Amino acid sequence: MAEWKNYDLLASAKELEAMAGKVDLTKAMAGEAGAERVAKYSVPMSNGLAYNFAAKQVDDEVLEVLDKMAKEAGLIEKFEELYNGAVINTGEKRLVLHQLTRGQLGKDVVADGVNKREFYVGEQTKIAEFANKVHAGEITNAAGEKFTTVVQIGIGGSDLGPRAMYLALENWAKANNTFKMEAKFISNVDPDDAADVLNKIDAAHSVFVLVSKSGTTLETLTNESLVKDALKKQGLDPSKHMIAVTSETSPLAKSSDYLAAFFMDDYIGGRYSSCSGVGGAVLSLAFGPEVFAKFLDGAAAEDKNSKNAELLKNPAMLDALIGVYERNVLGYPATAVLPYSQAMSRFPAHLQQMDMESNGKSVNRFGEPIDYVTGPLIFGEPGTNGQHSFYQLLHQGTDTVPMQFIGFRNNQAGLDIDIQGSTSQQKLCANVAAQIMAFACGKQDENKNKNFAGNRPSSIIIGDKLTPETLGALLAHFENKVMFQGFVWNLNSFDQEGVQLGKVLAKKVLAHETDGALKAYSDLLNI
Repeated sequence: MAEWKNYDLLASAKELEAMAGKVDLTKAMAGEAGAERVAKYSVPMSNGLAYNFAAKQVDDEVLEVLDKMAKEAGLIEKFEELYNGAVINTGEKRLVLHQLTRGQLGKDVVADGVNKREFYVGEQTKIAEFANKVHAGEITNAAGEKFTTVVQIGIGGSDLGPRAMYLALENWAKANNTFKMEAKFISNVDPDDAADVLNKIDAAHSVFVLVSKSGTTLETLTNESLVKDALKKQGLDPSKHMIAVTSETSPLAKSSDYLAAFFMDDYIGGRYSSCSGVGGAVLSLAFGPEVFAKFLDGAAAEDKNSKNAELLKNPAMLDALIGVYERNVLGYPATAVLPYSQAMSRFPAHLQQMDMESNGKSVNRFGEPIDYVTGPLIFGEPGTNGQHSFYQLLHQGTDTVPMQFIGFRNNQAGLDIDIQGSTSQQKLCANVAAQIMAFACGKQDENKNKNFAGNRPSSIIIGDKLTPETLGALLAHFENKVMFQGFVWNLNSFDQEGVQLGKVLAKKVLAHETDGALKAYSDLLNI
């Protein structure tokens, strides 16, 4: 078994500290030397993607130490233990099996007397059959009319990932004639969220997907009740319009309130559930099961890359270790995720939850306090919008913020126009190339307001087009990056106790079991 040690006990961590400030990007990325770096520091991913880290503050010597760290921390061995069914989630004493929802990486995993791969495939098959019947008009509303809209009701991982994936593929599906149903999402317990969606849909022709693993999530059940009430007021039977994605032991599992129920288990964390029924139901209904299957294939292909012990053939592990270097040695507090693709507008928000909920920890996997920084702040917006928003701080602010660009040579819809000698897509790609170089090399100016120090690191994942397969590969890349960083920091990246305290106190407020400042705030809000 792999040995679990704190980051600051790794000999390679001490060696890495000696590398601080070794690479000055203003020099390394200038002229022909820069061009050579772009060609040299690129790692192939699956489905035609590539991870290019030329504009990161690393060189061959830094990479050599990072390779030592990967081996000393046993990253590949720990990943092997994870996908072979070890109890990696020490906080909740659970297996971690989200990769298994999209392909078998190792031996059969049996838990609770069940072959989990067969279980996940079985649920995906049931979802596909249900979706096909909806599309064929075999499952309809009470009037025998086809459903035209699917609405997901869920919060956190039951919303952010599926919503980001739907938006990422919506234009692609329309351009490739696989668009079946429009999807909407209700997540916030703020009733205005549900009202906004209900005002935009034809409820009589909508099917609602209630997603709650436990069947007790307060925000989700509240929104379900609100939706059911709205359906009843329109003379509709909610049980003819709703399905559930939940666990087999939840109160939703055998309820007659739903057309169907599809199951997940405790070995799939919410923020890692896009490849399970949580994403599978809404994406299969929206685009067809075949498209969801392609998405899973893309993720599975990238998972296989993450098994490679050779650092420069494992883009997720390399990305993770460069991130550790930036966080723990260079002291950078945040990472900006910058997709130059409008379709990926909600992808940064999904990664924000995935990364910050996983590695926002100050105790190790054994519950012991640690003396080093862990997960960075994650934020981002699609380019070029972000350029007119927070890039000012990225270029000239007092903090250096590493950036992760994502770019594609072609758009999804095929809509483009030539203006002033270049197309819209060329203008988009020109901007991402320019930003990488502007951040790296900067610009000297006697007017300090116009001076750019440069030496601000970035990487880019680049591909031909955003498709179901490339989207799946991108998802798996970042999931595995977060996992590897958690391994290096000796964290349990798969529980989320930090979201619980506020929920407990909110229940006390609603039960009027408060005093002191909590009661004062409750009174201010007329609760």
